[in-house]
Amino acid sequence: MKILIVGSNGQLGTDCRGILAQEHEVCGLDIPAIDIGDERSVAACIAAEKPQVIVNCAAYTAVDACEDHVEECWRANALGPKHLAMAARERGCRLIHVSTDYVFDGQRQPPASYDEADPVKPLSQYGKSKLAGEQAVREICDNHVILRTAWLYSAFGKNFLKTMLHLALAAPEAERKVVNDQYGSLTWSYTLAQQIRKLLDSGLTGVFHATAEGHSTWYEGACFFLETMGVPHRLRPCATSEYPTKAHRPANSILENRRLHEANISAFVSWQEDIVTFVDMYRDHLLNEAKGLIAAP
Repeated sequence: MKILIVGSNGQLGTDCRGILAQEHEVCGLDIPAIDIGDERSVAACIAAEKPQVIVNCAAYTAVDACEDHVEECWRANALGPKHLAMAARERGCRLIHVSTDYVFDGQRQPPASYDEADPVKPLSQYGKSKLAGEQAVREICDNHVILRTAWLYSAFGKNFLKTMLHLALAAPEAERKVVNDQYGSLTWSYTLAQQIRKLLDSGLTGVFHATAEGHSTWYEGACFFLETMGVPHRLRPCATSEYPTKAHRPANSILENRRLHEANISAFVSWQEDIVTFVDMYRDHLLNEAKGLIAAP
């Protein structure tokens, strides 16, 4: 089948291109070739490509910037999915849309998790805009899958793990504070892309949670990653209150992949197992990239 990946140059989009192209005809579009906030741009691209499936990996993900750039945030995260859903309905496409843990308030006491049936209550502009995108997809396009994921990382682009690696290599003796009272599941975009491949042939619709199994804090995850990389570090656990941010971040982002398990199609393993595999595959690449950034003027 022909699959159109929107936001194809990001972390998940890049992994989706690689994995889905193994079995399908794949077209990837990103800015400026497509502007999902512009209904005419979306309609023209879908009409030209004629896909059978649209995978939407595009979003405005700068969570703190969303608080200042509200219009831009909602244009990408709410209007964009609406336009894609309209085009998918018009052409009879299946739409796979990626959403977020930020649709929850995160007030549940860890290790309790959130599943697909739990009530949503976003507290940030990012979370509110992503929930609006979910609602548009559900209302407009019957043949849809909404995947809520969290704490994504990959070998491509910017993410938390790569930032920690860069800081540790740049100043090994420096002590770094890392938040230790927010809980979630570090999720490899490569595994999420594999999950999308499984869902393509399932015929399932609706909302699915899609994160790595198990959970950690940011501090625990960073320590495990750097130790797996064999990189010395001096990380110190701290409270969220010691690291204030403009946007509210959920204290609990632990998502339960209940529907994937019920359908027996989950591609996810423990977050630790994925990080070990990730390091095995990309250790040299990650080190070279980080050292290149340090050496750059």
